Amino acid sequence: METEINSMTSRQRVLAALSREPVDRTPVCNPTSVATVELMDLVDAPFPAANREPELMARLAATGYTELGFDTIMPVFSIIQESSALGCKIQWEQKDNWPTVKMMEPIYEDVDDINIPSDLLTHQDTKCVLDAIKILKKEYGDEVAVIGKTMGPWSLGYHCFGVEPFLLMSLDDPDKTLHCLDKLKKVTIDFGVAQIDAGADALTLPDHATGDLVSGDYYRRYLRDLHIEFVDSIPIPLILHICGRTVDRMDYIAQTGMSAFHYDSKNKPQESIEITQERISLVGNINNPETLFARGPEEVRQEVYSNLDAGIQLVGPECAIPLQTAIENLVEIPKAVQDWHSERAAQN
Repeated sequence: METEINSMTSRQRVLAALSREPVDRTPVCNPTSVATVELMDLVDAPFPAANREPELMARLAATGYTELGFDTIMPVFSIIQESSALGCKIQWEQKDNWPTVKMMEPIYEDVDDINIPSDLLTHQDTKCVLDAIKILKKEYGDEVAVIGKTMGPWSLGYHCFGVEPFLLMSLDDPDKTLHCLDKLKKVTIDFGVAQIDAGADALTLPDHATGDLVSGDYYRRYLRDLHIEFVDSIPIPLILHICGRTVDRMDYIAQTGMSAFHYDSKNKPQESIEITQERISLVGNINNPETLFARGPEEVRQEVYSNLDAGIQLVGPECAIPLQTAIENLVEIPKAVQDWHSERAAQN
């Protein structure tokens, strides 16, 4: 007997897909930000305040569900919350740009400099996330999946040491690099567990060992075992996010036990499915700069159909979308998913 389309709640649908269990239709998922300037104006929750005030963060995040029709709400729009709490200097920007870490002003030079402050989880920028998740969980309960975010230690290494110094360390002194990652993992775990306590249903775990900076062998050497440890230490579905061309490490990623991998449009849906082979769910991979930002709904629909035809388990943008992205392109994603399933049901 065929499952009726839309017979599940959004939360049920997302959690089932993350577990590779049957779903009524493919969920539309945003493991990273779908905030736009247009949505900020719609609900009066602009950057940078929406990155630092929980009520505004929750209000803006909720538009992913209420205005765009996604099956998830993801309130962490940036990648700097933990780094700010660690002491990194932040460029907060205005509503048309994301806040960034001032990586030309690193806070660490050596492994012995790493110090996890006692107020990591009560700092304004981490507490904002925890409070926003509590607000969203109270308002939307079991209706929609609330996804948090905890940054991996490789990303934190970039922020705290600077990208070039950290990469040079990984080349010149692998043991020291592993020691740095081992110390920084406490941030990933503690912030992740705190978001579970706040009510998150799943967590995105970005760890930016991207295809244009490091090789697949680097992932195996430095991160695979750590990511296995995160699965054991953070008892909630984890969605690993790495940008770029990553087919050379997808087999290693599929070995970690992560629930899903949020993959880039530089990887074709079919080749990615063939590598991961049902060992891990795939989330993605609608192109941001060309399709969602610069093209129209028809091109968005074509990419959605390509993912669904390949058997991708959750569909959504490949990464945090450009802040000037048109809403009509974003709402086309759930429309196209719905139409694809209706067409398949009619054929049967």
